Amino acid sequence: MRFAGSSVINNKCQLYGLVTLRVLIGWHFLYEGVSKLINPYWSSAAYLLDSKGWFSGLAETIVSNPNFLSISDYVNMWGLTLVGVSLVLGIFSKYFSLIGMCFVLLYYLFAPPLLGFEYSKPGEGSYLIVNKNLIEACALWVIYSFPTSHIIGIDRFLSNSEVSS
Repeated sequence: MRFAGSSVINNKCQLYGLVTLRVLIGWHFLYEGVSKLINPYWSSAAYLLDSKGWFSGLAETIVSNPNFLSISDYVNMWGLTLVGVSLVLGIFSKYFSLIGMCFVLLYYLFAPPLLGFEYSKPGEGSYLIVNKNLIEACALWVIYSFPTSHIIGIDRFLSNSEVSS
């Protein structure tokens, strides 16, 4: 099975597996975004203050400037929500998978799972280099590489209308 602007997906099982991956990651992003939007007390400050490693200086700069912190909060809340909606519905998912990848790679860089780094928020386990953020970034790369929304998603209707025009 071949579709515009992508590689070949050989069978329906692969297609459904990729669509399921896209929707599940979309749901994760959507939940994270909406939960921040509806919580009037949420701020990225605590996460940024706990930052270690390469981006800790940038994190301190963001937290120390109320305007930067407000932008960081806004971008996180709405960015996560929009990526989630895009992936769940399959609309512009090729582009939003890249945006989602940038989000999780930034989270990874602000809190890298390296030896000697202790974070105040308890993790889900003990990691060394590979954590859920890195895995999710790689899964988003797969979604970008094999876009399914042109077959199962709103992009199917958008691409059909562009072809018929």
